[in-house]
Amino acid sequence: MKCQRCAKVATLHITELVKNEAHEIHLCEDCAQTYLAPGADGTGSGVPQSEASDSQLAELDKLVCPVCKMTFQEFRGQGRLGCSHCYLAFREELVPLLENIHGEIQHCGKFPKRAPDDSQRQYQLIKLRNDLRLAVAEESYEEAARLRDQIQELEAQLESGASQTAE
Repeated sequence: MKCQRCAKVATLHITELVKNEAHEIHLCEDCAQTYLAPGADGTGSGVPQSEASDSQLAELDKLVCPVCKMTFQEFRGQGRLGCSHCYLAFREELVPLLENIHGEIQHCGKFPKRAPDDSQRQYQLIKLRNDLRLAVAEESYEEAARLRDQIQELEAQLESGASQTAE
């Protein structure tokens, strides 16, 4: 997880209550020392600069997913999105959040084992097509030919699987 004030790794994770609302703060060691340094009133420096103001939060809470009608406020309360279209509707707010939590905005983890074989093949096919596009862009034609052959194999498997289920 990244620090909310700089790009370093966060080593201190604080949860503060501000106006009866919990705010999580993730800071690196340097920023944590600055944050925890006593202010003029003898307390810490308060909510970090990256936290949105009340008016900004009010504007964000008006965002609504056009498909499932989930509001951004509901997402903030539940911590879960309503549908896959929410990622597009709330993209500008989610990208920094995902980068902060995962360090990436593209999922590159494991695939569920209980997923049907066809969906795993579809996932592999998408990945191979992206790899093929990159190989062609880099003018790595031997790699591109190998990837093309793998794509053709997978497409044949998908077609044969579809024809078997139709029978």
